[in-house]
Amino acid sequence: MTIKPDLNATIPDELGSLHFVGIGGSGMSGIARLFLESGHTVTGSDVRHSANIDALRALGATIAIGHDAANVGDADTLVVTGALWQDNPEYQLALANGIPVLHRSQALAWLINKKRLVAVAGAHGKTTSTGMIITGLLGLGEDPSFVNGGVIASLGKSSQAGSGELFVVEADESDGSFLLYDTAVALITNVDPDHLDHYGSLEAFEDAFLTFAREADEFVVVSSDDAGAQHVHRRLAEVAPEKRVISFGEAQDADVRVHSIVTDGPVAFSLTYAGAEYSARLRVPGRHNAINAAGAFAVLTGLGFEPAASLAAIAEFGGTERRFELHGNVGGVSVYDDYAHHPTEVAAALSAARTVVGDGRIIAVHQPHLYSRTRLFAKEFAETLETYADETVVLDVYGAREDPEPGVTGALVAERFEHPEHVAFIADWQEAADHTARIAREGDFVITLGCGDVYRIVPQLLDSLRHVRE
Repeated sequence: MTIKPDLNATIPDELGSLHFVGIGGSGMSGIARLFLESGHTVTGSDVRHSANIDALRALGATIAIGHDAANVGDADTLVVTGALWQDNPEYQLALANGIPVLHRSQALAWLINKKRLVAVAGAHGKTTSTGMIITGLLGLGEDPSFVNGGVIASLGKSSQAGSGELFVVEADESDGSFLLYDTAVALITNVDPDHLDHYGSLEAFEDAFLTFAREADEFVVVSSDDAGAQHVHRRLAEVAPEKRVISFGEAQDADVRVHSIVTDGPVAFSLTYAGAEYSARLRVPGRHNAINAAGAFAVLTGLGFEPAASLAAIAEFGGTERRFELHGNVGGVSVYDDYAHHPTEVAAALSAARTVVGDGRIIAVHQPHLYSRTRLFAKEFAETLETYADETVVLDVYGAREDPEPGVTGALVAERFEHPEHVAFIADWQEAADHTARIAREGDFVITLGCGDVYRIVPQLLDSLRHVRE
């Protein structure tokens, strides 16, 4: 069983030296970086080496590969994630020795302190939207602090301690920890059903977003297109009619209305806001990124920045790692990786790929994430993959924080394809890579999809392509 964070626990005034269990993760590494930059001693551990660990070591962190109680050393505070298992020896040592244990969101809340917080939440689109806001602020001459869920390509990092009053975070709704922060500005990208393993029901999931919006001190930015977000918006108007709300999207009545979207390559679009028209072409593809940019624009203009300058600054956003990230081309076959792990995200990622693949085909290599999500959304994943990809290879489930469920494997997704000749469930990664290489043709895009460790199959895919095509 994994750890359930006690979000009501008191956060100590002083944290001293900190030990991060699972320090290499995107969220944990970003928070650890900020503690290092603020002068704290930081140690950590993780199950495997990564670029994040290299970067933290270069900043002065001491990091062990593998979990062992001895790794904790003289740490004053232990920082954990909800993905950590109860029997972790470092966690157990902290409990036995009375060392304060903080969920990563509590450590982040300590860092934010009295900064003016912009928090971005939603079942998907958070990392890109957060990256666009950060890029926009930097382009406008601001110096915000930030923690994003992915490395911003143009900056080469996911977090930074700035000198300005603003602090921008990707807020995690998966375990309710996004309610911990003292938020000034809340951006809700969508309230698409997800994380029901934690919330238990769609109603509870929406209730959490309502609380998130209601407790934002200054204003709320909310999607005009997503049904769940609009339901939260209507409920917010009933319980807090005085709340300032800015809507964004393609709906005719959106405060920031997106229109004239052109997707042949990097997406171009126009915005209507306060009776004026603004246009931009982004550096990233995909209709969904035009929508994300509109949400970021609503945040920046809501904060008082000039509209045309805000949109121009946002347009410089060059993407984040693991979002349609190109890893190589072998014999005319391009291999990309994307973090998409929900049907809506998969549809957005593959739709974006379709706009730039030309006459080539899209081969999706999908790793289902979580047993509960696979069980609940197997049909939706199959329909999405069959609609947006030409060929699909389904790997086995990445369980993350969950115990295996009998009968729940990647086969649940593959078996729901209407045309089984276009899908293969292959649990063995080398066999999956070899199969993908055999069916790939010049001009095709191979795209790995998932928020687990599916990115680790990319070198195998490239090697298999070399063997077949060179």
